[in-house]
Amino acid sequence: MVSEMCRHGVEKRRLLKTILVAACLGASVSVAAAADLVPPAEPESDWTFTVIPYVWLAGLSGDVAAFGAPEVDVDLSIGDVLDHFDIGLMGAAEARNGRFSLATDLLWVKLSKNVNTPFGILADNVDLTAETFMFTGAGAYSVIYEEGGNLDVLAGARLWSVTNDLNFNGGLLNGRSFDDTATWVDPVVGLKGRLNLSPEFYLTGWGIVGGFDAGSKLMWDVMGGVGYAFTPSSSMVVGYRALSVDYRHDGFVFDVVQDGPIIGAVFKF
Repeated sequence: MVSEMCRHGVEKRRLLKTILVAACLGASVSVAAAADLVPPAEPESDWTFTVIPYVWLAGLSGDVAAFGAPEVDVDLSIGDVLDHFDIGLMGAAEARNGRFSLATDLLWVKLSKNVNTPFGILADNVDLTAETFMFTGAGAYSVIYEEGGNLDVLAGARLWSVTNDLNFNGGLLNGRSFDDTATWVDPVVGLKGRLNLSPEFYLTGWGIVGGFDAGSKLMWDVMGGVGYAFTPSSSMVVGYRALSVDYRHDGFVFDVVQDGPIIGAVFKF
């Protein structure tokens, strides 16, 4: 009798063990099946994007000529430019993946002025409009890429389009208008970088040279500024920028230097 009870107990334990093993195996299969049904998490992108709308208060000096007329010496202060400013758009952007980056810079400015003619025979007055468009695209590689900052070498191209319009009011030429436009592309090379002074303050800038008689005879562009980071993804930069371009073709001359303070907001995504 005792042996029979022991045998039944052993069989019950074996049955319970079998049930537990089967349950564990079933749970493992269910988890594996569920894992197959759930899509894997998307890997985080290594790309970061920076957008920098800015305002550049630049004066202008140099020599210009259009419509086959002789060269004219131009010397406009920042105040003069603001007096004749109609509309403009300025901004830069960068897409970066580790040491590699793509950078762009856009500048579009339209100035206008009304000038009275000396005798009023051909016209009572003339509306003068000057429009400058500049777009730069460049690829860059960081030769220095550390927590303290980076130094990039870049190469690319800068597209220029400069238009001068004359609109005559009154006199023999009343209602007549003339325009002279020059468009060209300058190859460019240079350096740009950033040096972190603290978690909040940093130095930034660039130096670019181009033209090389492929478009303009010579073009250079330098900027240096100080930045302050409000958050890891937003900051402000204040600095100074100077740009020179010497373009001469078929009587169209645009040999000028523009320089002045620059201020921008930096947003990183």
